[in-house]
Amino acid sequence: MTRFRLLLISVITLSFVIVAAAYRTDTTSTLRVGSVSTAASMLEPRSGHTATRLPDGRVLIAGGMRRNRDFYSSAELYDPSTGKFHPTGEMHEHRVGQIAVLLHSGKVLIAGGWGVGGGGTDSAELYDPATGKFTVIAKMTTRRGRPSATLLDNGDVLIAGGEVEDNEPVLSAEIFHAATLTFQPTGSMHHAHVVHTATLLTDGRVLLAGGYAGGVTSSAELYDPKTGSFTDTGSMTTPRCKHTAGLLPDGRVLIAGGSDNRGWNGNLSSAEIYDPKTGKFTPASSLNDSRFKLPDEAVRLSSGELLIAGGSKHVEIFDPVSGRFLVATGEMADARHYMSETKLKDGSVLMAGGYPNNDQATSQAWIYKP
Repeated sequence: MTRFRLLLISVITLSFVIVAAAYRTDTTSTLRVGSVSTAASMLEPRSGHTATRLPDGRVLIAGGMRRNRDFYSSAELYDPSTGKFHPTGEMHEHRVGQIAVLLHSGKVLIAGGWGVGGGGTDSAELYDPATGKFTVIAKMTTRRGRPSATLLDNGDVLIAGGEVEDNEPVLSAEIFHAATLTFQPTGSMHHAHVVHTATLLTDGRVLLAGGYAGGVTSSAELYDPKTGSFTDTGSMTTPRCKHTAGLLPDGRVLIAGGSDNRGWNGNLSSAEIYDPKTGKFTPASSLNDSRFKLPDEAVRLSSGELLIAGGSKHVEIFDPVSGRFLVATGEMADARHYMSETKLKDGSVLMAGGYPNNDQATSQAWIYKP
C-alpha cells in the first residue's frame, strides 16, 4: 500500500473519530440537561414563600401570598417518599418575602418579610421538625421586608438589607446567634440592598450584589465574618434586581437574569460571573429567556451545574464547563414569578408555586430530574 493511501486512510479514520467524539459529547450534554414534569400540587396557592429542605429530606413550605395583601401564616411539608404535601404547624405571623434558614440544630429560622400591614416586620420564629410547631423567639434589631439571609460557616446567620416600608431601604445588617437565639447588629453595608442576592464564598465571606435603593444598582460588596464589616468590591457589568446567584464549583459566582427596572419592564437575559480572586465581574453567556423575580439562590446540582427557574416557562441549566445555558425538556404551565426551588436528597429539584403575569399565585409544583 502506498504511503499516500496510508496517509489518506489515517486522515479519514481520524476525522471519523473526531466527529463521533463530538456527537457523543453533544448527546451527553443534551441528556445531562434533564427534564421537567408536573408534581402533586401544594395545599395552598403560594408565591413569595420559602422552601427549606429538612434533615430528613422533607421540604418545609412556609408563608407567601395568595394574591397582593392576602398573606399566609400557614405552612406545609412536601414528602419526597410519597410525592405529596401535608399540613404542619402554623406560623405566628402572616408574612411574605421572609427569610428561612436551616440551622445546624436542624431547626429552621423564619424571620422578617412583609406583614399584613404592608411594611416590613422584625418578628422571628423557629420551626422544629420534631414537633411540627413554630415558636416565637427574640425580634430582629430592625424591621426588614425581603432581606437576604446567609448561613455562615460558624452556624450563625447574616441578615442584610431589606425594606422597613416601601421605598425605605435598610443599610444595616445583623447576625442571628444560633446558640442564644438572639440578634445582634453588625457592620453596616456601604449601599442599601433590597431584592439583592447574597452568596457564601468558599473562604467564608459573603458577596452581596445588586438590588435597588431608589434605583436599580450594580454595586456589590463583601461581608467578612472575621471583622464584622463590609467592603466594596467590583461593580456588576449590569445594574439588576430580582435576579439569582449561585456558587460555581471553582469558587466563582454566577449572577443571572433579573431586571434593570424596579417594575415589570427591563427584564434581563444577561449573566455575569464574579471572581473572588480578582474582585471583578465579567460577562457570561446569556440565558435563553429573559426573566426576573427569581429565587435568590440558584440550585447547584450534583454535577456542579446550576439550575435557573422562574420568570419563564422553561428551566435552564448553566454548564460551567462550556459556559452555556441549556434548556431542560418539558416546561411549566406559565412563567412563574417568586416561585421556590429546592434540591432534594436524590438530586432532583422541587419547584413550587409562583404567579404568572398577574398576582394570582398557583399551587402547582414541578420536579426537575437531571
